[in-house]
Order: sequence, then structure tokens, then C-alpha cells
Amino acid sequence: MNAQLPPTLLALRDLRVAIRGTEVLRGIDLDVAPGECLAIVGESGAGKSVLARTILGLSQREGFQVEADTFEIGHRSALGLPERSWRTLRGRSVSLVLQDALQSLDPLRTIGAEVGETLAIHGVPRAERRSRVLDALDAAGLPLGGPERPEAAARLRQRPGDLSGGMRQRALIASAIVGGAPLIVADEPTTALDATTAVRVLDLLGRLRSEGTGLLLITHDLAAVSRIADRVAVLDGGRIIEHGPAARVFEAPSHPVTRALLAAVPRGPKPEPSSGGATVLEGIGLTRRYPGPGGGIRAVDDVDVTVRDGEVLGVVGESGSGKSTLARLLIGLERPDAGTIARHGDPRIRLIPQDPLGAFDPRHTVGRILRHARRDDALSPGELLARVGLDPVLLRRRPASLSGGQRQRVALARALAARPDVLVCDEPVSALDVTTQAGILELLLDLQRREGLTIVLISHDLAVVRRVSDRVAVMRHGRVVEHGATEQVFADPQHAFTRELIAAGAALPAD
Repeated sequence: MNAQLPPTLLALRDLRVAIRGTEVLRGIDLDVAPGECLAIVGESGAGKSVLARTILGLSQREGFQVEADTFEIGHRSALGLPERSWRTLRGRSVSLVLQDALQSLDPLRTIGAEVGETLAIHGVPRAERRSRVLDALDAAGLPLGGPERPEAAARLRQRPGDLSGGMRQRALIASAIVGGAPLIVADEPTTALDATTAVRVLDLLGRLRSEGTGLLLITHDLAAVSRIADRVAVLDGGRIIEHGPAARVFEAPSHPVTRALLAAVPRGPKPEPSSGGATVLEGIGLTRRYPGPGGGIRAVDDVDVTVRDGEVLGVVGESGSGKSTLARLLIGLERPDAGTIARHGDPRIRLIPQDPLGAFDPRHTVGRILRHARRDDALSPGELLARVGLDPVLLRRRPASLSGGQRQRVALARALAARPDVLVCDEPVSALDVTTQAGILELLLDLQRREGLTIVLISHDLAVVRRVSDRVAVMRHGRVVEHGATEQVFADPQHAFTRELIAAGAALPAD
């Protein structure tokens, strides 16, 4: 960095945030300068998202008490600002990119209206607004058809449901940059994105940084941090316990929490691969079509898949490649339009969904959820929780009061209550921090080893698939383009797309 430091876009000194008398953040000292990326990392519950929302003035209106010796955005004090003043700051001085693009974008509004909302709030005339929205979409990497932008009108009329996950994330980035804010707070911008899409989003954020935008990247994705961050601050229990240049923090972490985070990142092959036994589940020529323009969409297109007793089969691919549709076909939630599913030996098959909270009845306690799923010869609800590493005291709690990792373990306990032979896990760790993720993956491997469970693991994360899978199938555009023993595929990928995926997922060095 130059001897003459550029002006800071964000300055925090002894920031303290509390809710109903309980401190959530304390002693936070941070600066972000133009053209640099500061990453905030930590486990779930460390206070990362509260920090992001506080910097945008959002936690204040939700009842959080905010105090600080210094809280400046662009050299303007943000302490005690009324909501009207925060509306002026948002979009002009600081913008937010959230992690869940599908939930963050209004499904009933067009992309043009969503991206242009900041400009409308600030009174930009409609004609100028349209031009700036198109410029922002173009800068965010959403295709508009070249210099003449022939696809522009159609793009502005689209709604979030018409876009892929990566395109929705880019629309959120366009919303953040359309007002010209010099500081962007990106809260988990790559969560649930496949490796190649995540790299594109990170490259876009990196380009904005290179052009002078300040970035505060809040994430549990350490690969994302290693790709674009200049500095890293590690948050634990509401405090910053380590802070320094990214290279130093990754190569020589000084705090045990940082070392634990880095150690939990999945690296390398499965410790004890299994060759599997007899075929228990088989799909032959599976095809599944959904209605749509131009004759519809083939989500799964003539796929053959074999699942063997006692193995972990990993299914990996980009968003929209057909992975989740294949999972629904395998468990019988959907019927194929062509092809057949063969279940040898009548195996009991259960699904662990990506979003367990959406699959639970919010009115029911954990105990009731497990009792409803339990077979007579299964473990008791308390024993099931113990089996997945949870305290039976949680039986009296409801799902909304649990952490993400706890909910995922309850979903696994519910599946085990049916005494399954095959578990189909659809993105079971995509939204979890690395230490919680490591615990879930180790639990799945333990179930395979000790109880002989057969597992189909659907994931966009190649490191996760490599760590737990015996065989892997790579999907693209509804087809399986490559399959084989996991290490064979990783060591010598035959398909260009597989090579692209592996390269995109190689941001962190292996041990």
C-alpha cells in the first residue's frame, strides 16, 4: 500500500452491538479503503451478518442498540442516524449484496424494477434510470447481446424466477453498483453457487475492487477469501480475534480458532474408499422434461446411474445441471418422462433436503418431528439425537430456534428414524460454515462405515464430493458427462467441463 493512504470508506472503532441487553458484537475496529477487499470470516453465530446489517443501518431498525467511538461511512458519522438519512446513504455511499438471491429479489417484480429501485428512491428520472440500469447489468456480467444490446428490453422484463442462480446473484450485484456506491458489503455472495459460477461472481467483485470500489466480503467460504481478499479479520463470539494480510493469515494463523477454521476446510481424497457391493438403485435412460418456451426444458436427459450397496456416490455439476431433479427421480418424488428406476431388494430411501427448515412443520417440536418419522424398531427420539451428536434437551425446541448445523443434524436424525438403506443428500452442507460442515461430513462417513448406509451426495462443492465419495458422476445440461472412481476422475478428468470444474474449485492449496 502507498505511503500516503487513500481516504477510508469505512471506519469503525470499538463498535458494540447489543439486542435486549445481550452483546452480539464488541470491540470491533475495522477500516476499508478504496480499491481493497477486507474479508470477515468465522463460524455461524460469530456475528458476521449482524456486522453487515449494522454497517447498512438495518440492524438498528430491527431493535439492536449500536454504540461506537467511531462509526463513519465516507467520513460521515453514521451513529444515531434516522432511517431517512440511512436511505440516503444506502445505494450512494454503501450497498449490500446478500447471499440468497432468490429470496432477496422480489419474485413479482421485473429485473429492471429491482435493479433500478435505488435510483427511483433517489429521484433519478425514468429515462436516465433505464440507461444506468442497463450499464449496471452489463457491468455485472449479465448478457445483453453485445454493443447494441438487442436483449436489453427482454432482460429488463424478466423476473428472478427466469434466471439461474448465478444470474440472480449478478442481478443483486447490479443493484449494489447501480447507484455508484464506493463501498460494497457482500454478505455470503457465493453461498450455494457452483464452483464455476462462484468464480465468475468473485472475478466480477475483484474487477470492481480493481476499479477502486471498496469491498467488505463477509463469508464462511475460505476459498473465496483466498481468491480476492487483501486482508482478513476472523470473528469469533462477536470479537475480532485475528486480523492481518490474507496471505499471512492463511499461511501462518496465530489464533486457535483461525487454525481450526483452516483445518476444517475439506481437502484431499476420502480416507478409506469403498468399492461398494451389489446394485441397490438403478436409473436407466432417465429423462425429465419441464414446460417452457421452445418445447420446454430437459432437466434430466437420458441419464444412466447406478448406486451400489455401502458406497457414497457423489453427483456434482453447475446450478441447473439436473442434480436435484435426478435426486427427486431416485427417491420417487417425481416420475421420469422416459426411462426406468429399478430398486433391487426394495431398499428404504430417505431424503435429506438442502433447506431442512422449509421441510419441517414450524409448529412441531423436534421430538414430535422425530416421532412422526420413526419406525417402531428405530431408536427413540432421544437416542436418534444422540446418534447425530445433539443433546436430547433439543427435543423440546422448535426448528426455528436451532442453528443451521443443528437443523441439518435433526434432518439427518429424522431420516435415520425410518431406518433407511439409502440416504439421498441434496446439498446437505452448502449453507454451513466450514467447521459445522466438517462435522456433518464426518457424521455421514461414520454412518456409512458403522451402519453400512448407502449415500447419494448431491453437491456443487467439488472438495466436499472428493472428501466423502467413492464414485462421482459429473452432470451438465441434464446429462452425465463423466463418471468413475472419484480419485480417477480428479486425477485424470476426461471431459473439458470436468477439468473446468476442478480448476475452478482449486482456489485453496491442498495440504
